[in-house]
Amino acid sequence: MIRIGIDAMGGDFAPNNVILGAIEAYSYIGTDTKIFLIGDEKKISEVCQHYGLDSANFVIVHAPETIGMGEHPVRAFLKKKQSSLVVGFNMLAAGKIDVFISAGNTGAMLAGSVQVLNNIPGIIRPCIPAQIPLADGREMLLLDVGFNSDTRADVLYQFGIMGSIYAKTMMQIDNPRVALLNIGAEAEKGNVVSKEAYKIMSDTADFNFVGNMEANQMFSGGVADVLVTDGFVGNICLKQAEGMYELVAKLGVKHPFFNRFNYETYGGVPVLGVTAPVLIGHGVSTPLAIKNMILKGEQVVRHGLIDKFKKAMMDGVN
Repeated sequence: MIRIGIDAMGGDFAPNNVILGAIEAYSYIGTDTKIFLIGDEKKISEVCQHYGLDSANFVIVHAPETIGMGEHPVRAFLKKKQSSLVVGFNMLAAGKIDVFISAGNTGAMLAGSVQVLNNIPGIIRPCIPAQIPLADGREMLLLDVGFNSDTRADVLYQFGIMGSIYAKTMMQIDNPRVALLNIGAEAEKGNVVSKEAYKIMSDTADFNFVGNMEANQMFSGGVADVLVTDGFVGNICLKQAEGMYELVAKLGVKHPFFNRFNYETYGGVPVLGVTAPVLIGHGVSTPLAIKNMILKGEQVVRHGLIDKFKKAMMDGVN
């Protein structure tokens, strides 16, 4: 059985959107999958009754406290032990659920990932990836997009390892091409960290390194399947892509390519490098986004993504 834990109180429109998204996902998940709604039991039941939903479809785990979107992440996580977010992480660490999902306070989610789950042995820093649509119909994995504002060269190297494994496992790419985001294609371009990362990446058999890639090639396709950078630059790239989608929507531009930038399609992003599966969604997540995040969480567990990271760190990467 796959047990998916959801922070029912996480997000700007919780618990309504979370519960409606869970109902939408219910028709798509496997018969061996069970959804756990973690949050205020009374509020969850009231929402189910309001929409005429059968709460018996879920396992409801009572958690009376909520970590708000504007609260200080670490302080709130340490103080509110009975919050839906903390209870969810503790259940995941105890093996009572197989994946934990939330559209709540992102900082608290990152704090929980590090403080409760810990890094996979051998992983220096976790990261967050995002799948970027390409003009040729494929997608490219960009990482990190916000976990680490500053990184070392060896950390970027590990992002290449994790990104390659993710692309093979979740995106079904046999031999992912890994590139380093830089200000030029030449090996000598970039700052000290990127130049050092280029050196160690170009001398590896752990993944298929294809060199530097410039930002003007991000959406054209044909260059790389995985693009590695630090969380500061990666987050700017991701926010720029999201802003482009919002702009073309306001301008009334209709094209299937731009529609693929809608965050609802992806639902949420996983935290890579920690000992159990965690997915983080937008605070404004709609029921559709919640549904897709649940389905992605199910895929992460079914494909054994975390076990593949652990094996890579223990045995080396092939």
